[in-house]
Amino acid sequence: MDKTALGARTFLCPMPAALIGALVDDRPNYMVAAYCGLVQHDPPMVGVSLAKTHYTNAGIRKNGAFSVNIASSDLAQRLDHCGIVSGRTDDKSVCFTAFYGNLGSAPMAAECPLNLECRLVQVTDFLGSNELFIGEIVETYVNSDLQADGHIDVARLDPLVFVALDSTYRRLGPVVGRAWEIGRCTP
Repeated sequence: MDKTALGARTFLCPMPAALIGALVDDRPNYMVAAYCGLVQHDPPMVGVSLAKTHYTNAGIRKNGAFSVNIASSDLAQRLDHCGIVSGRTDDKSVCFTAFYGNLGSAPMAAECPLNLECRLVQVTDFLGSNELFIGEIVETYVNSDLQADGHIDVARLDPLVFVALDSTYRRLGPVVGRAWEIGRCTP
């Protein structure tokens, strides 16, 4: 198979189109982060890599809390707006209806069908443009109509994802197979 070298690029795809919530100057602020993912299972932790220049970072540090909100595809325009404008100049608290959970200091977007409330555990500086915020997930909230028996119906969740290859938001496609089962047969 013929391959073309493209250099060191961030072409892992798709990535989440995660809406990060934090209190900044006592007001809910939201920003979009594609560099977001699970760090470990027990205790459950998530990592969010943000440019050091983001307005949101100071709020995460000050309050020791943040949220990761997963938007459905119908929220693409509102989510993208939060990624275009800065909380320094625009009041993004009006973009979503904030609600608070156990920590009381991590605003979550009620319109997003899935919300992770996180306690800040660690901040790591990579000596580059970004810093990594590690948060312990203290509670997970999901729209009641999307869950049954502790499971989430991902198709009905319709999570928005980001593809860096062409700078687009997309939907997930059909199921290809069940993990830890499809590979049991020999190729």
